[in-house]
Parts: sequence; structure tokens; C-alpha cells
Amino acid sequence: MSLHPQPIGEIPETTARIAQAAFRKGNTIMRLRDEFGALYTDADFAHLFPVRGQSALAPWRLALVTVFQFLENLTDRQAADQVRARIDWKYALGLELEDSGFDFSVLSEFRKRLIQGKADHLLLDNMLAHFKAQGLIKAKGKQRTDSTHVLAHVRALNHLELVAETLRAALNELATQAPDWTRGMAEPEWFERYGRRVFDFRLPKGQAARTAYATTVGNDGFQLLAALEAVDVPAGLREFPLVQTLNLVWTQHFERHNGQARLRDGPELPPGAERPISPYELEARGSTKRGTWWVGYKAHLTETCDDNEVHLITHVLTTPATGQDVSQTREIQQALIDGGLEPQQHLVDSGYVTAGLFAESHQRGITLIGPPRPNTSWQTKVEGAFDDRAFSIDWDAQQVTCPQGKRSSSWQDTPDRQDRPAVTVHFLVRDCQPCPVRAQCTRAKYGPRSLKLHPREAHEALRAAQSQGLGKVYAARAGIEGTIAQTTRSCGLRQARYRGLAKTHFQHVVTAVAVNAARVIAWRQGRPHAQTPTSRFAALRA
Repeated sequence: MSLHPQPIGEIPETTARIAQAAFRKGNTIMRLRDEFGALYTDADFAHLFPVRGQSALAPWRLALVTVFQFLENLTDRQAADQVRARIDWKYALGLELEDSGFDFSVLSEFRKRLIQGKADHLLLDNMLAHFKAQGLIKAKGKQRTDSTHVLAHVRALNHLELVAETLRAALNELATQAPDWTRGMAEPEWFERYGRRVFDFRLPKGQAARTAYATTVGNDGFQLLAALEAVDVPAGLREFPLVQTLNLVWTQHFERHNGQARLRDGPELPPGAERPISPYELEARGSTKRGTWWVGYKAHLTETCDDNEVHLITHVLTTPATGQDVSQTREIQQALIDGGLEPQQHLVDSGYVTAGLFAESHQRGITLIGPPRPNTSWQTKVEGAFDDRAFSIDWDAQQVTCPQGKRSSSWQDTPDRQDRPAVTVHFLVRDCQPCPVRAQCTRAKYGPRSLKLHPREAHEALRAAQSQGLGKVYAARAGIEGTIAQTTRSCGLRQARYRGLAKTHFQHVVTAVAVNAARVIAWRQGRPHAQTPTSRFAALRA
């Protein structure tokens, strides 16, 4: 498909007249064309298309259809039907009433082109640039961030289901790509054992029978992997994606013991962040948060929250479910800075803050506002005990003075358990052992008191955050919960539409675009709290 950029034309006279007669007050879809007619142009997507070949459908139209699709939470087929049937869609897309639209597969091809060209962010970036030009959004304001869980487009598999289904998937791929080789290599019983999708209710009952089944599956997998290593294997078989997945899963889940495969379990397995939970979705992970267990991803949404201004999503980040919120704060802030939308105040919950991030944010010109993680040492829980705030720190002299006036004997730069910079301070045994208030300071039987401190900038930033408290400004952070509810209930963000991290991220980006579009239209009409339409019927009423 080639692209020869064309300017966006006028809405056909007949289409405009009938649409305006049918929707005398207009609706959200029509107002999007009226408000943001030049939001996307063919030139924005020119780098994704070759200059020769069959002419492609206008990318700006496909981009708008994609936004409308997420605005009304439609499938590709439903969205293509709306292009053919809906007067308001034809108005927004500048089509004649007789236009027959396009096949629904065009939308998936357009998504694939955007994702492979690493241009999935383009839809949101163009919208934000348009809003900046109109004064609807600006830097140096207040923004807030939070995350929510996203369910992957696969079912969760238990340990035994995973290994058996992985082997079945690899055999299916080989049977499709190299049927003759697979037929000659496979054992006769494999066709019965792996002919159907693996479900737990079909597996043997009882621990002994399941252990024997796991051994059989493991041996079959090792046999297949050994056959793939033979000299006469057709070229390319080892590089098939599901064959690579089989190799990974067998490395993680099996070991050979006395010539037989043994299924690893419990602490023998790699950490959950490294283990796939389905052969069809390698990037999805299982995780638990506040009692909720899910398989999939996390969506991190950042939006403006200035008073008396429209609240717009400025950044979207998608991570595996096991990704920690605190690991994303730096990336989110840097992305906002790179986009010219850095906040003056960044409101987050405790999952996004550490002492070091308070200091780093200040260096970027951003005030990070969130509840500092509490000190969990026993000294903070016992009245009269001496926690680290009872000690005086001389950073220049690298020395600490205890409440009894004794000075530390050593000062060492040592990383903490997360390999972050830290300072370890020790006192002398001869000072601590006879101390009259020793019981209030340490529970060590013989050893002296020691302290673990953050580096100076992080320590001082943490102390400032603790002393200032959150204040009334932090109350605005709770509003991000409403945005998460809107994206999940109206646009289907909770359930991944596609497989893979990149495609799921694309879904989240377009969801943010759809929510922003609906909010700006509502804002223009004096309905700042209007929700995104949840159905075609609701859209007609808008």
C-alpha cells in the first residue's frame, strides 16, 4: 500500500445537510469533526507507507475511525459497519452518503502499521499538540498519576496446563509450517495426547497420576527439542516463535533426574516476573494487588487536574503486571518533560514515591507530592524509643551524633536491598554497651546501634516531605480514580483487546485519545463531568 498525501476536503454538501437535519443539536461524533477537523492529516502518517504500490485509504480517516471505535467501545467489524451506516460518522469522515466504506480488516492492518512503525503514540501526541495550541493544556500545572490492572487476552493456566499447552502449541506450529517433518518425528501417542486444547478437567486426577503425566509431558518436550537440534532439521524450525517458547518454558519448569523429566515447583521456579503464564502471551504476567489477582498488565494514566480547567490525559504507560509503580515514576516524568507538558506538582499515591524520587523530581523542577513510605523499624512503634530522627547528622563531616551525645565511628556508602545508594553508620560498642537508654535504642544483645540512611539529597527531601505533610493540594489526587472508572467502564480498558504488550499499549493510548475528545466536547458545552458514551444509543443522544 502506498500513500500520496491529500488535503482534508470539505464535508459533502448532501452529507452535511442531512446530518445537520438528523442531529439538529449535533452529537459528539459530529462535534469532533467541527472542533478538530485537522486533528490528523495524511502527512502525519506518510513515513509509515511506501511511495509505490496500490493507494491506501486515507490514514487520517482511519485514525478518526479508530478513535470513534474506542469512544463507543466497538469491535473492528462493528466500527466498519458504522462507517457504512451512520450519518454522523460519514459527516465526521467527510464521506458521501453513498460511500460503501471498507472491509473491517483494514483497521487491524492500520494498527499493525502504527505499532510496527513505533508510531502508536502519534494519535495522542497530535491531539495534545492541538490542545496546547488552543490553550486547553499547558505545562507547569498540576498532574496526577495512578495505575490499574488490565486482564490479558488469554486465560490463566496452572502449572501443569502451561507446560502441556506449550508443547501442544509448538507441535501445532510445526505441523503447520513443516507437516512432513513433524509427521515423521512425532510419536503415535502424541496425536491423541496433544490433539486437543489442554484443560485442567481433562488432566489426570490425584497427585501421583498428575506427577506421572508431568513426567510424560516433560520427556516428550525434551524429545522434541532434541529432534530439533539434529543436523538434518529443515532450516528455520528452531526459530519459530512457539518453538522458542517451548525451549524457554522447559528450561524454567523442567530438569532431568535419572534420565527422566522432573517438573520443578515452588522455590525452584524463576521469579514470577520472568515466567510466562501462557504460550500465546509471553509478556503477560500474574500479579496480586490489594487482594486482587490477575494475569496481564498494568496501565499507568497521568492527567492534568488544575482547578477550573478541563482534565486531560497527558501520558499513558503500559507495563507487565509485575512491574512496580515506583519503577515508573522517573519514566513518566521524563516523558512529560520531553513532550513539553512537565507538571509543577505531580500527585501520586505511596506506590510511586521513594526518598530518592523526591530528590530527583526536585532536580527536574517537579514537586512530587505523595505519602512517604513509613519507617517500619520497631523504634517508630515504641513510645520513647529512638528512631533515626532522634540522631543529629553532620553530612559534611560524615558523622552522626546519638541522643546521648556519642558520635558514630564509621560511615560507609553501601547499597540497600534494592541496590539503591545508601549510607550505613555504626557506633562504638564501648559507647553503646553501658548506655543507660540502650533498651530504647537497640535490641542487639551485644552489638552497637547502626543506622541505614538515604544519601543526603534524598534524606533531606524525604524529611521535607514528612514535615510538610500532604496538605489540601493532595486531595485532588483522588480524582484519577474517576478517570480509571471512565476508561474501564466506557472504553473497555480493563480487558485487553489484543495479545502482546505493544498492542495492549496501543489500546490504552487510543482509549486516552477517546476520553480526551469526549471531555473537551463536554467542556465546550458546559458539561465538564460528562462521561464517555458507552453505546451507540448513548452516542445518538449525546
